[in-house]
Amino acid sequence: MNKNEIDNLSLKLFIVLSRATRAITDKVEADIRNYGLNPTEFAVLELLYHKGEQPIQQIGKKVLLSSGSITYVVDKLEKKQLLLRESCPKDRRVTYATITEKGTTLMDTIFPEHKAAIEHIFEGLSNEEKKQAIAFLKKLGLHAQSLL
Repeated sequence: MNKNEIDNLSLKLFIVLSRATRAITDKVEADIRNYGLNPTEFAVLELLYHKGEQPIQQIGKKVLLSSGSITYVVDKLEKKQLLLRESCPKDRRVTYATITEKGTTLMDTIFPEHKAAIEHIFEGLSNEEKKQAIAFLKKLGLHAQSLL
């Protein structure tokens, strides 16, 4: 294979990966919107549901959002009574977000359905192909990070 063919393979892989990501993301976001949430709200609720209370200042790092965006999302979820803000008794500078009973009940209902929707999206691959894709994409991502 000559250099031009190798370069073209990289470009083709980039395009295919980008289109696949967009198609998958569109399906996942549509599923989330069925529950009356946007993807960011769902990500915050899912974090609290699976990991328990979190310092609001740390949520952004875990769901890849800016601190200003997190404040807005937490406000919206608080208005929907899906989470509460709680001050840290040991450090007044820290505020925790905690999922409410209403939020837990919602996630108990929708998370299994959401997981099933994701499983349905990935039915196009066998389990072995999924394992290979995970390995390849991790390798590619780590290489890309090393270039920064």
